[in-house]
Amino acid sequence: MCIPITEQENPRTAEIDQLPTLEAIHLINEEDKTVALAVERVLPEIAETIDEIVERVQLGGRLFYVGTGTSGRLGVLDASEIPPTFGVSYDLVQGVIAGGYDALYKAAEASEDDKEAGAEDLKKRGLNAKDAVIGIAASGRTPYTIGAVEFARSLGCFTACITCVPNSEITRAVESAIVPIVGAEVIAGSSRMKAGTAQKMILNMISTAAMIRLGYVKGNRMTNVKSSNVKLKERSVRILMLETDLNEAAAHKLLNEANGDLRVAIVMHKANVNRETAENSLAKNEFVIERAIEQTSI
Repeated sequence: MCIPITEQENPRTAEIDQLPTLEAIHLINEEDKTVALAVERVLPEIAETIDEIVERVQLGGRLFYVGTGTSGRLGVLDASEIPPTFGVSYDLVQGVIAGGYDALYKAAEASEDDKEAGAEDLKKRGLNAKDAVIGIAASGRTPYTIGAVEFARSLGCFTACITCVPNSEITRAVESAIVPIVGAEVIAGSSRMKAGTAQKMILNMISTAAMIRLGYVKGNRMTNVKSSNVKLKERSVRILMLETDLNEAAAHKLLNEANGDLRVAIVMHKANVNRETAENSLAKNEFVIERAIEQTSI
């Protein structure tokens, strides 16, 4: 029997159950250090995937993450953090997990064996040829996720995968395969550990770099952040002060005039326009601040 890397036993941790707590977590930490190096080796594939996603989104497409268990949860997590961070629609990046959102907090692993369900769940989201779909499967052999990417590819979507097993079934089902080889887990088969860490790192890279390329970041600042709570409003004020050289009181006043929308406040100040003009310009320019400023400053 050919055992996938993610299911193999790790000889370095064979006696971890006999170790004192400090030594056990030191061993876990040593294994975790290898993950970033594994991700580094697949940076070209990650970059190619990001460029394809950006092209799709610029043409009106969306990005879907599909997975089961830990992989599915990580996809939903990354997707859910994009709107408040970058001020985009909740429809733009979507996480699809086998078993539905109940699977986020309780096991629904049996649902991963249903290949047709992966396609059906994407049909329910109105998937079309403009979209991009990333299948996340540590083992590379999850039927639900493979069914989803095969269906997506049949429609003409851009398809990619994140897996930790080379030459696995899912790598043959997509156009772009991202395969960080992290090796056997500390606890055999527990792919929530190193494999999950690698997946999280790669998802962070994909979504963040895509949003940067799409114009939702200025410098290294979250200039499209939504001021939806006290912490984010304070962050918005700090960014506004840095972007405009206004003092704190003036920045607070301007943000209030902009109805708490940092993007609108920046355009109002830099283009010297009222809120309505700033809002209209942002809408026309897909909410990208730099283009909105250029438009209203002419």
